[in-house]
Amino acid sequence: MSSDIAISVSGLSKCYQIYDRPQDRLLQMLLRNKKQYYQEFWALNEASFEVKNGETVGIVGRNGSGKSTLLQIICGTLTPSSGVVKTQGRIAALLELGSGFNPEFTGRENVFFNASILGLEEEETARRFDEIAAFADIGEFIDQPVSSYSSGMVVRLAFAVAINVDPEILIIDEALAVGDELFQRKCFSRIEAIKKTGTTILFVSHSCATIVELCDRVILLEGGEQLAIGSPKQVVSRYQKLIYAPAEKQQAIRDEIKASFGGTANSSLEVSVRQQEEAEKSETLPNDSRDNDGMDDKFDPGLKPVSTVYYESIGAKIDSFKIVNSVGDQVNHLVRGRRYRYTYTVRFEQAHFNVRFGMMIKTLTGLDLGGAVSASSSGDAIDCVERGQQCIVEFDFRCSLNPGTYFLNSGVLADVNGVESYIHRVIDSTMFKVQPETDALSTGVIDFDCQPFFEPLEPEN
Repeated sequence: MSSDIAISVSGLSKCYQIYDRPQDRLLQMLLRNKKQYYQEFWALNEASFEVKNGETVGIVGRNGSGKSTLLQIICGTLTPSSGVVKTQGRIAALLELGSGFNPEFTGRENVFFNASILGLEEEETARRFDEIAAFADIGEFIDQPVSSYSSGMVVRLAFAVAINVDPEILIIDEALAVGDELFQRKCFSRIEAIKKTGTTILFVSHSCATIVELCDRVILLEGGEQLAIGSPKQVVSRYQKLIYAPAEKQQAIRDEIKASFGGTANSSLEVSVRQQEEAEKSETLPNDSRDNDGMDDKFDPGLKPVSTVYYESIGAKIDSFKIVNSVGDQVNHLVRGRRYRYTYTVRFEQAHFNVRFGMMIKTLTGLDLGGAVSASSSGDAIDCVERGQQCIVEFDFRCSLNPGTYFLNSGVLADVNGVESYIHRVIDSTMFKVQPETDALSTGVIDFDCQPFFEPLEPEN
């Protein structure tokens, strides 16, 4: 394995034997290969990928898709049925809640016990103990049995140990979801710091926004099968299309995802997206100027997203996306501080009830910035839209974004079998730029209209 590869997974599979009756297990042991008394369940099937040193890779998929199985095999706590895993460096993992902890030991004893498993000498653990205890922040419970801890306290202690053993590879399996918001922010702040030191991170989460913000690449698992690996924005949009699709169309979408991310198709897709992103990033500068009257918004017909994803339609179709300025001209180069209108058309191919429309503005990496819906709840939505009806949807907005490139999502929701669901949705339906300015002060993504002020103080005598 190359020295710049932290994790190498090749043809990894895990198969479980499922028996209908307890006696079938005994019969299988006695008769061996003469007859099969079990059904095979493939929790993981032929996963292959590499993770480079210092890379953060997210794993997404529904419950039961094989995420935890994959991480357990990489950590060495589960034996694969076939395939090979190679890792380089010390691994610290947060898998199932409380894994690696003895519930009868105190928190203090578990810190030393867990750290020794991860390769730390007792003297080194003792030197780091105060820092571990301070991060966990569970007070006097550190000397109480772990069996008396809440789930949040267990996660606090487990995470504190994992990040303080200087891992080369950090693996997190949704464990932080049980922590409170303040602790989650504390953890993500530390994860960002760990990333900067060159630690390799494998991260599982059901929060697509977190995956997009944190990860360099993302793996999509479905039914134990690796469907895709690529940029967070591309993979997450396909994942969302899959999970929101009707059951009868999901297999076709799985095949579509595999085809688009397989072989040369994957290469060309990722290269085109990466080239677009790199080109746009080079134009994103810290900016602020209150005098934009001399600037003109404009339309560039070549400014089109290559990452558009159409969800499966359930009797409605969205098209004709555009942004117009105050005089009705179509534009995609916007001027910060001015008002614009985002419009699209929805054609209803069947009648729908409790209909709402929506839009979302996102960053280049796919992070949601903000948007709106046409009604605050389904109870305030349009009662009924008849088959064959066509609607023009409009959202007015003030461009409060700093210079850069941004994307828009479009969606229409309705009551489907008693549950509010997307009847059509388009990811990255259009894109736009906010034009650069000179003499700028505002930084980051959002222009909060901050007004700088300072006053010199008289020197003290």
